Amino acid sequence: MTPEVIDIWSYLAREPLLWLTVTLLAYLAGDGISRATGRAPLANPVLIAMLLLAGLLQATGTPYADYFEGAQFVHFMLGPATVALAVPLHAALPRLRGLVIPMLGALVAGSVTAIASALLIARALGVEGATLLSLAPKSTTAPVAIGIAESLGGLPTLTAALVILTGIIGAVTVTPLMNALRVRDWRARGFAAGVAAHGIGTARAFQVDATAGAFSGLGMGLNAMLTALLAPWLVAVLI
Repeated sequence: MTPEVIDIWSYLAREPLLWLTVTLLAYLAGDGISRATGRAPLANPVLIAMLLLAGLLQATGTPYADYFEGAQFVHFMLGPATVALAVPLHAALPRLRGLVIPMLGALVAGSVTAIASALLIARALGVEGATLLSLAPKSTTAPVAIGIAESLGGLPTLTAALVILTGIIGAVTVTPLMNALRVRDWRARGFAAGVAAHGIGTARAFQVDATAGAFSGLGMGLNAMLTALLAPWLVAVLI
């Protein structure tokens, strides 16, 4: 870059709204690419936005702390956005009749598997200490996962990164995986996505089907509560 461009960028980078604007533009670009590809699983808007932002931060030499100072409003909105999922869930309540027992079974199996598999596999690979503890709540929505990681003695920043990575992997793989397994019930598909891939998986579920999105929101919320209860116990048993 020329000295003039560098000077202009240095000035703009000090403005708090710059990184919030850049984050929103990156997501709009990712969503545009996703729509252009017919919502292909690999063209996930969050994944594309993350790659665009990472490239920009690397190219401009901007520390993550400076970026987060401007973009933290997006982080703040995670909580309200999670609560807002109650709206489509309320609309789906009539479809819950007769499904309580199967859903509870799937919830417990999914939550225990997510926590135990992460801890056991990482431990077998030599991961230990705070890094290992940070893995336990990876399948839970970010605001809850960060709180769980702090209570366990993990690294909240690492947990946040793992949560995003888990959600992106889940959102990318859930549709082809469910198709391969011949799972046709949108309720089951959505609930599984919410339990395994929290908010990012839920966003993908809403793109595919409204019923799947509602049940994904339910799975995400229930898994957050159950993980908060199970994680300390499983960590004590498995580590």
